Amino acid sequence: MDHYNILVVDDDREIVRSLSRLLELEGYHVYKAYQGMEALDILAHEPVHLIILDVMMPQLNGLSALMKIREKNNIPIIMLSAKTEESDKVLGLSMGADDYVTKPYNTAELMARVKSQLRRYFSLGAVADQGNGDDLLKNGGLVLNRNTKQLTVDSEPVRLTATEYKIVELLMSHPGYVFSAEEIYSRVWQEEAYGVENTVMVHIRRIREKIEITPKNPKYLKVVWGIGYKIEKFD
Repeated sequence: MDHYNILVVDDDREIVRSLSRLLELEGYHVYKAYQGMEALDILAHEPVHLIILDVMMPQLNGLSALMKIREKNNIPIIMLSAKTEESDKVLGLSMGADDYVTKPYNTAELMARVKSQLRRYFSLGAVADQGNGDDLLKNGGLVLNRNTKQLTVDSEPVRLTATEYKIVELLMSHPGYVFSAEEIYSRVWQEEAYGVENTVMVHIRRIREKIEITPKNPKYLKVVWGIGYKIEKFD
């Protein structure tokens, strides 16, 4: 197993202790933080590959910490929250989280999500797609370099999270093809898709804000109402 470092951030010390033990049994090295500022300090000085971040914390809460982290860093972030409302999940995802797990969590599910996020982040080409094997995918002003994992729009580089990259790669590999939200989720997250419309929609919205001049009137990333999403095909 690769030696990955995971930062666990929660003001509940018992949760940090139990989660750390679980992760260490899986072979991960764990950094521990009990509030947002402490987490940012560790992230600035230590090599962290994934963060498990609680939403409700004193001083700097999880969502504020998430925004700070996303200013400079695209590593996977899994949010932990006792809130089960869909709006809270959508808010966390829209602010840059890669995944969202509610407390009390199923430990096997959480470990599976940790592995999935690390796999996606460190081997971005892992999802099998049926596109051609070319290293560059070009469509209009969009160019995706599969070697460097870099997207440019009209020659300007765009920062994508690992999840956003996989969605863009999937859609650009099949320009003009309409993927349902369930199809996108199952191929990118590599999990069975149930009730995933909001999760996919939030990631699509974030990608649009990064690649479109006018996100509300997109040139590239289109919604086909009632069916799904596609990248418009350009010669």
